[in-house]
Amino acid sequence: MRIIGGQFRSRVLSSFKGEDIRPTADRVKESLFNILSPRLYGARVLDLFCGSGALGLESLSRGAREAVFNDISEASLAVLRKNVALLGVQAQAKVYRLDYAQCLSTVRGTFDVVFIDPPYRMDCGVSAMNAVAARGLLARDGVIVYERDRPFREEGLTEALALTDERKYGKTYLSFFSRREEAEER
Repeated sequence: MRIIGGQFRSRVLSSFKGEDIRPTADRVKESLFNILSPRLYGARVLDLFCGSGALGLESLSRGAREAVFNDISEASLAVLRKNVALLGVQAQAKVYRLDYAQCLSTVRGTFDVVFIDPPYRMDCGVSAMNAVAARGLLARDGVIVYERDRPFREEGLTEALALTDERKYGKTYLSFFSRREEAEER
């Protein structure tokens, strides 16, 4: 696992061993960050199910001013902390070990980019997106990126969010959401 672009381009990150881990593939990550690149400079990012922190760290490498990382797993956060230290971005990284719902009720301010990439078996992405919208955590021109193993169906999604794009990369789907009023203005 490595940083694809920006200040830390080609830096190799610590990663996990094991079958329960599903890091975002480099090809998917490269495509994702090509889409997000205009939004990242000076952005505030939330990596809600961060694992090793690859998405939030890639964002910092590409100019984000702050990344908030959250994961329930202490093993994941140990790898994240190694990666934060490796890149020297401790001042730009905030780390939480909370259930995603607790994290969303704890964090303050708004985020320009929110990554929601829960373990596929958890199926809590819509609940997480609804909580982001209900708490007003998505910035005016912000985007939520929801990674999963199937196309998005709008069952249960709050009216406050709109699906603006969806891309398929092999078995991975990336769904992009904006605040509904922002999507309707485009």
